[in-house]
Amino acid sequence: MAPSLVNEDNLSAVLHKKGDLRLENRPVPEPGDDEVLIRMAVVGICGTDVSFWTKGKVGDFVVKEPMVLGHESSGTVIKVGQKVKHLQPGDRVAIEPGGQCLYCEHCKSGRYNLCRKMEFCTTTPSHGNLCRYYTHAADFCFKLPDHVSLEEGALCEPLSIGLQACRRAQVSLGHTVLVCGAGAMGIVNLIVARAMGASKILMTDISASRLEAAKELGADQVLLVEAGVEMSQYATEVATLLGGAPDISIECSGAESSIKLAILIQIFRS
Repeated sequence: MAPSLVNEDNLSAVLHKKGDLRLENRPVPEPGDDEVLIRMAVVGICGTDVSFWTKGKVGDFVVKEPMVLGHESSGTVIKVGQKVKHLQPGDRVAIEPGGQCLYCEHCKSGRYNLCRKMEFCTTTPSHGNLCRYYTHAADFCFKLPDHVSLEEGALCEPLSIGLQACRRAQVSLGHTVLVCGAGAMGIVNLIVARAMGASKILMTDISASRLEAAKELGADQVLLVEAGVEMSQYATEVATLLGGAPDISIECSGAESSIKLAILIQIFRS
């Protein structure tokens, strides 16, 4: 029988509004039939969390009531719902932070990221898991092999984004790749593109320190982008550094100028 956790502290990082982040004790949740209760071990801080904290919103998602932050995470299962068969207490898991209906056409075809009923950790009104105890759908908790640490398990979520991008772009042996933005997502795409066989990778950013880190992690070329300079000029520089237009461009910053550069550089391919 699973131990009672009624009197346990469930310290949680709760955002009430822009700039108002508090540590609060919340009740330990009880898992549903298809869920597991997880003692959280590692939770990363994503740009989404920072944006909610500093701006009170991400895109159209606005914080209107207290919300627990966090979604890049791992932990240990301590209780399972009645219908859960593939996990048991003691299993260390990486958490896929989305929750889907599993019944729509998208879900049944394996493209559940397009499910219209998706509920995502730390996307209002859904709570995240920067807390001590958290329940999640068992189908989206993945048991970690013994050689993978809980810290590495928490990094599976951002790593999966790079994998999805590079797979959709069909990065392959010998490709040259432009990665716009050397933040966390840019670095993830750098690592994945290299693992998939890219022969030369160039990264751009407005931060010299980020580009220095990118070089240390394997970028072949870096380009510091400055405000006020036409992107067409940088497109020419990219083509010069790579010996031609890149086979693939991956935009990881969300900045309008960066998106423009990724598009302009393809002109050199024609």
